[in-house]
Amino acid sequence: MEEYEKNIVPHIEAIYENFTPLEKTIADFFIHNEEKLDLSSKNVSKRLFVSEASLSRFAKKCGYKGYREFIFCYEQGGTVVSRKPASDQIKMVLNDYQELLNKSYSLMDENQIGRIVDIISEKKRIYVYGKGSSGLAALEMKLRFMRIGVTIEAITDVDIMKMNSVLLDGECAAIGISVSGRTEAVIHSLQSAKKCGAAVILMTSHIEKKFQNFCDEIMLFAVKANLEKGKTISPQFPILVMVDIIYSRMLRMDDFRRETLHEYTLEVLERDS
Repeated sequence: MEEYEKNIVPHIEAIYENFTPLEKTIADFFIHNEEKLDLSSKNVSKRLFVSEASLSRFAKKCGYKGYREFIFCYEQGGTVVSRKPASDQIKMVLNDYQELLNKSYSLMDENQIGRIVDIISEKKRIYVYGKGSSGLAALEMKLRFMRIGVTIEAITDVDIMKMNSVLLDGECAAIGISVSGRTEAVIHSLQSAKKCGAAVILMTSHIEKKFQNFCDEIMLFAVKANLEKGKTISPQFPILVMVDIIYSRMLRMDDFRRETLHEYTLEVLERDS
């Protein structure tokens, strides 16, 4: 069983909005500090131009008896004293996620990511097909990419997949998501899309020779035994890792325009909520 180190930074981040402006200054220091420093209250108070009493109040708000206990846990990588170590069951779930992240890194093809980003950027309309958990990942992909100006639609209904796939043309791209690579509705829709001249991308964990007959790109994501059944962890996880990597690359291509669009859409959502 892999060992996991706990630290108190995530706990500070979780209660960050409860801090006063002065306490946020202290929190920012401990969240972002990567140096080996003298963290005595005297030294930190001089460095941050705050009183030692402010450091003590900050530590107590974080759940500690005082600043000395806070610093001990901070330097030791501990957490609030009352919390128990994680059970083997929790560590097992985290190990599964870590394994999928490691596999995702091994499967990463940066040249392919660049090609997929080019397709998404150049085509006027993007359609993402998926069923079940893959359909939920398709919906998440739609929400993410809409925010940076991509005209994209997620289709999770089998009948609509059939109707939509024959309406595509060379100005479109069809992205199919299937963990098993055997979701008939998704595969058939991609085949129809190719016949209509659309660019075709398949995201899957299992590759078959026949996919090369109708796919422009086959993007592999990580898999574990019984992943598609969601027995231990969500089957969406490795898909969303790849989606986020594509999204990040697209943001880098045109930082200012896409960041501006992203901020604008968030403002609109907040204004209307």
